[in-house]
Amino acid sequence: MDLALYCKFEEILPSAGAWHGVGGESVPSEAALQAMVARFAAAQEVRQEVPLIHPDRRPFQTDWHSALKHFRVLESDKERTREAFHVFEALPWVGMIDATCTFLTSEQGKAIYASEPFLPAVLDDHATLRRLPKGSLAHAYCDHMEREQLSAAGLIAEYEEWRGGRVRLDDKVEWYADRLRDTHDLLHVLSGFGRDALGEQCVLALVFKQRPSIGHLFVGYAGAALTRLRSAWKVPVVRAVFEARRIGKACLPIAEQPILDLLAMPLDEVRARLNMRPAHYYHEAHRIWREAGTDPKLVLMKAVG
Repeated sequence: MDLALYCKFEEILPSAGAWHGVGGESVPSEAALQAMVARFAAAQEVRQEVPLIHPDRRPFQTDWHSALKHFRVLESDKERTREAFHVFEALPWVGMIDATCTFLTSEQGKAIYASEPFLPAVLDDHATLRRLPKGSLAHAYCDHMEREQLSAAGLIAEYEEWRGGRVRLDDKVEWYADRLRDTHDLLHVLSGFGRDALGEQCVLALVFKQRPSIGHLFVGYAGAALTRLRSAWKVPVVRAVFEARRIGKACLPIAEQPILDLLAMPLDEVRARLNMRPAHYYHEAHRIWREAGTDPKLVLMKAVG
């Protein structure tokens, strides 16, 4: 892949100009998203100088009360992605700092940190990604994002809106956290789990080994339980989430892989490389819902409580 094509960050435009996962809220303009991506990308040019851990970074702590409050809002409308960030903040991956240090002091981690450009700039450059071979992960990713009217820049916009005025700590822990966020939609493509509520719950369960945040498991399992209670048929939603977690236990962490290499590879080869096995119960749940005349995307649109 020609890395020079990814250095023109100021030319990157979001593929759909969409605000990722927000329903009915204000949408930033394409120009605003472009400026935001350029700003973040420019910051990557000096990233070799940032410390591994910023001196102001503090250990993560859990807050179950806040997590439950935001979870209720999220389950009433899965498109309110901002609420998921609140849940994950309240129930964080407490070992993330140690995991970042382990990865970025390894030879593979050092190489990826030095060579990989700002991922959203890469992922939103669909014109370049489409030059890669048909059947590659890049084409499957572009198909997914264009079909769902999403962009990697839009997810950053939602994340930054949630952060508000909180200070961003410029260290390699922040870089690793960004990478976990920016590979989310790649996991949807690789796993086959859609953006319906059950699909999101399955992705959260799948990544638990890669990023063992209590919040991910809580949203995945609690959401599956609510989905099951709201379904009038015997739909294997809980089995689907448990199966997703089993699949995830055997998978390599995608955030620690060379994404540029993966994008150029055939989709099935990427799945084999990451040891991503196909799921059964998620697709069985969709089959049952469709036969009953129910749109899986509407299963959790009813308000919680």
